[in-house]
Amino acid sequence: MPTPPPSWFERDPLELAPLLLGGVLRRADASGAVALRVTEVEAYRGADDPGAHTFRGKTRRNATMFGPGGHVYCYFTYGMHHAVNIVAGPEGSGWGVLVRAGEVVEGRALALERRSARRASAPAGELARGPGNVAQALGATLADDGAPLADATAAPADRGSWSFEPATAVPAHVTGPRVGVSGPGGDASAHPWRYWMPGEPSVSAYRAAAPRRRG
Repeated sequence: MPTPPPSWFERDPLELAPLLLGGVLRRADASGAVALRVTEVEAYRGADDPGAHTFRGKTRRNATMFGPGGHVYCYFTYGMHHAVNIVAGPEGSGWGVLVRAGEVVEGRALALERRSARRASAPAGELARGPGNVAQALGATLADDGAPLADATAAPADRGSWSFEPATAVPAHVTGPRVGVSGPGGDASAHPWRYWMPGEPSVSAYRAAAPRRRG
């Protein structure tokens, strides 16, 4: 199945998130292609969600999230790594779904090379477990922010071409609190907006947000 039209992504992130599970997210550039079977995601719902980047409105950093669905929102976080989101909903909504984990199903050697680049030893276990590892395995950077999820055969030299192929059926999944989200957005009863496929080795372990110390 080819990448769905943008309208497929223009839905509430709570509806879109489980539809992404089991689907294949692929990025290709001059180095080659890497594809992940998505196993874990988190929904973020804009102004209704204190855990979302877009909760307080549009900024230069989060502008892509306010665009139309079916695009990549990529940002740099904690001064350490990038993260990949799929923009949801209609233009102006500020909605999106974070890709937290996936199984590498294409380009494993390239993903391993990328994951090993800044390490003293090769990574053990799943290559795309956790959002930072997802982005690194795919080779995603800030240059990919705003890239369309289309079956493009060419892309700007500094940005990869992206596609997403949904699963033929939504796989069995469970929900729970989002990882590392502090404050009201981390309330497990109010925002059980993490979706994952149980039994998948690539799914990340749950960690509550670390309390911030006052200086």
